[in-house]
Amino acid sequence: MENQTQIFGIRAIIEAIHAGETIDKVFLQKGLKGDLFTELETVLRKKAINSSYVPVEKLNRLTSKNHQGAVAQISPVAFHDMETVVLDAIASEKPPLFLLLDQLSDVRNFGAIIRTAECTGVDAIIIQKKGGAPINGDTIKTSAGAVFKVPICKVDHIKDAVFYMQASGIKVIAATEKTNNTLFNVSFTDPCAIIMGSEGRGINPSTLKVVDDKAKLPLLGSIESLNVSVACGAFLYEAVRQRLK
Repeated sequence: MENQTQIFGIRAIIEAIHAGETIDKVFLQKGLKGDLFTELETVLRKKAINSSYVPVEKLNRLTSKNHQGAVAQISPVAFHDMETVVLDAIASEKPPLFLLLDQLSDVRNFGAIIRTAECTGVDAIIIQKKGGAPINGDTIKTSAGAVFKVPICKVDHIKDAVFYMQASGIKVIAATEKTNNTLFNVSFTDPCAIIMGSEGRGINPSTLKVVDDKAKLPLLGSIESLNVSVACGAFLYEAVRQRLK
């Protein structure tokens, strides 16, 4: 799994962060101590960089090099400033369409969603800084390169994006089964943002409380839910269908 999108070694990771390298996630060895390791932990907290503590065996699988208890994944894409992207979309001729992803965990689902977003004219995808799937080789492959074409923004919490969208005159619609309203009864023709939840948990309940509208897909079989990338495709193409009328 060793590749060119990794940095290993505590000091090397600290220097990379200070140099402005786009770090997607850092894996830290469980139970490791020391002043330099503590310094790295402090930098990660200050910069709000996604990190997790893992057994040393996980780090050994990530790289055969002397990792010193820390391996960082470099994002292959540069993230965009959400406020700038939103303002640019509002200034464009068509009604903006945004996609908010609430901590999706599967990189292939993430990649498939990015691909569909590009095909449906989504202006930007907003993700949370921590807890979501990274952008790695699998994400890029599944997206068919769309990851380089759709602006992706990171926020501290998805609710930050919700509040900013609403303050900018953009309706926020949650894709959730916790409603009696189907997506066919919701208007997507005005400026709007669609929130998709994680594979297991769905959308955070605190986020659901602040959205403007909720919608679900009608399920006619015995299985209670769709894969999140499939559900996202249905929502985005309903928005396309309404806007093409």
